[in-house]
Amino acid sequence: MSSNDIQTPLRKSPPANLKFKAMVALAIAIGIVAWGMSSRMKDKTALENVKQEQAIPTVSIVQPALRQDAQVLTLPGNLQAFYSATVYARVNGYLKHWLVDIGDKVKAGQLMADIETPELDQQLKQSEANLDTAIANVKLTEITSARWQNLLTSDSVSQQEADEKKGDFEAKQALVAAAKADVERLRALESFKRITAPFDGVVTDRKTDIGALINAGHDAGHELFTVADVHKLRLYVDVPQNYANQIYMGMKAQFDVPEHPGQTFTAVLSNNSRSVNESSGTVLIQLDVDNKDRKLMPGGYGSVHFDLPRDTQSVQIPASALKFQKNGLTVATLTPDNRVAYRSIQISRDLGAVVEVATGLSVSDRIIDNPPDFMEEGDKVNVGGQPEARSTGESK
Repeated sequence: MSSNDIQTPLRKSPPANLKFKAMVALAIAIGIVAWGMSSRMKDKTALENVKQEQAIPTVSIVQPALRQDAQVLTLPGNLQAFYSATVYARVNGYLKHWLVDIGDKVKAGQLMADIETPELDQQLKQSEANLDTAIANVKLTEITSARWQNLLTSDSVSQQEADEKKGDFEAKQALVAAAKADVERLRALESFKRITAPFDGVVTDRKTDIGALINAGHDAGHELFTVADVHKLRLYVDVPQNYANQIYMGMKAQFDVPEHPGQTFTAVLSNNSRSVNESSGTVLIQLDVDNKDRKLMPGGYGSVHFDLPRDTQSVQIPASALKFQKNGLTVATLTPDNRVAYRSIQISRDLGAVVEVATGLSVSDRIIDNPPDFMEEGDKVNVGGQPEARSTGESK
């Protein structure tokens, strides 16, 4: 058999439908890969958007509120007697007896105590004796002077001698006047043995007893009694300087005291020191209190309430909205496009949970409550919920 007789077997070409299926399978595979890549890109984009949204903080905001009621200013006050006098002795001696004690009512000139003054009594007796001697001497010199004047007419004595007798008489007259003045001085001191009330009032203190040694003078520890006129009281209050222009003469205030819970009393402003205490930054004012019923006691304290006109320029915000920065006290406000804008403010009153802002804000401003420390000027924020208008009650 020849080589020509051996024939190579012929390859059969694939059917047409098999090619079509292969092309379809390839197209599907390419589509699946393209869809996967597209889905992954969408997921990546969505993830980036979520990250960006989460990076923008969500804040709660409040709006400043105007105070609708009258502004009430409450300050501590001190009650003092309208008149108060500490009674001292003007003479030395021993207390013979006292007639009034603490809480007793006294009238002006009423005897309160007696002092025994043995030394003063002897001085008065000696002074009276000196006066008698001076009177006797002046009588003798008067007679002598008159006699020498008669002798002068007959030239029995010289003019010099007559003038000497007359001068001696006049000197003795001066000694009588001095002796009388000394007696009157000692009698005046004798009157101080009687300790009397300086005015109508109440004895608020007694610091002596029978037999006690009495030293004249007003040194500490020498006082005998204290008398106070309590039909009317003075109420002293230290008002902060920023309220001084809202306090005026004739203004009425209400106050309460611990010993009468639930009861209020009325006081009328009568005096103003018109000066600021450098150490406290306050102005001292005085109010008069009618105390005819004697309910109030001098020396006590009370809470004084002033009704002040509402300040239409100031607004109130929660203290939690405040933030201290290098340029001072600020609050974080929101612009119309919800970006942070820090604004410097000035506080007129600190009421604890709420502060009153004098300048820098209006009721239309949106303020971030509890601004985080990382928040900076111009940052974008999300607003959670609706703006809350904070209102306050009476200030204390």
